[in-house]
Amino acid sequence: MSRNLRVVVFALALLALLGLAFWLPVAEWLTAGLAWIQGHRDIAWLVFIALYIVATVLMLPGLILTITAGFIFGLVAGVALVSVASVLGATAAFVLGRFLARDWIAERVAAWPRFSALDRAIGRRGFLIVLLVRLSPVFPFNLLNYALGLTGVPLRHYVLASWIGMFPATVLYVWAGTFAQSLTTAASGDVETGLAGQLLLALGLVATLVVTIVVTRLARRELDRQLETAAQPEGTSDE
Repeated sequence: MSRNLRVVVFALALLALLGLAFWLPVAEWLTAGLAWIQGHRDIAWLVFIALYIVATVLMLPGLILTITAGFIFGLVAGVALVSVASVLGATAAFVLGRFLARDWIAERVAAWPRFSALDRAIGRRGFLIVLLVRLSPVFPFNLLNYALGLTGVPLRHYVLASWIGMFPATVLYVWAGTFAQSLTTAASGDVETGLAGQLLLALGLVATLVVTIVVTRLARRELDRQLETAAQPEGTSDE
C-alpha cells in the first residue's frame, strides 16, 4: 500500500469513527458499558482495557475512565488496569502515527510551535524527553500519542517512558475514584471502611496530589530547558 493511499485510508476511517461518535449516543453507551462492567466482574477487566484502548485511539478523554477504574475496581487493581490500558492505547496510537498516518499527523502538529524543538530534543535524548512530556502536560495528550510516532524515539523507549511518566497521574485519578466510591458507600449507610479508612484515603489522595503537582512542575521546568537547548542552532550553547 502506497504512502498516499495509507493516509487516505486512515483519514477516511478516522472521519467515519468521529462521525459515528458525533451522531451516535456514545456517552450513553459508555455509561451503559461501565454499568455492565460492574455487573460482570469476572471479565470486567478485559472489557475495561478494550474500552480504554479504543477511547485512546479515538482521542477521547480517558480521565473519566481512569476515575471510574478506582470507583469500580479499587486502588490497586484500578491502577494496574489503567497502567496497562493507557500504555496499550498510547502504543497503538504511536504505531498508527508512525506507520500509517505520518503525513496526516504531521499536518495536525504543524500548528504546534514547539514541536520541532521537541523533535530535535527527542533525537538527542529520546527516553528522557518522552518521560518529561508525559509528566508535564505541555502538549495535548491524545494527539501527542500520534505525534510522537513522527519522532525518532524507539518504540521500547516510548513504551517504558510513557508508562513511568503517566503513572503519577494514574495513581492520582484512580485514588480519586476510590475515594469517591468510599464516600458513596458511606452515604448509602454501608460504612465498612469506617471513618479511619476514609481519612486515610483522603490523606493519601491529598498527598498524591501534592506529589503529582511537584513532579509536574519540576518536569515542566526541565522540559522547557531541554526544548530551549534543542531550539538553539548547532554549535551554540547557553553559556
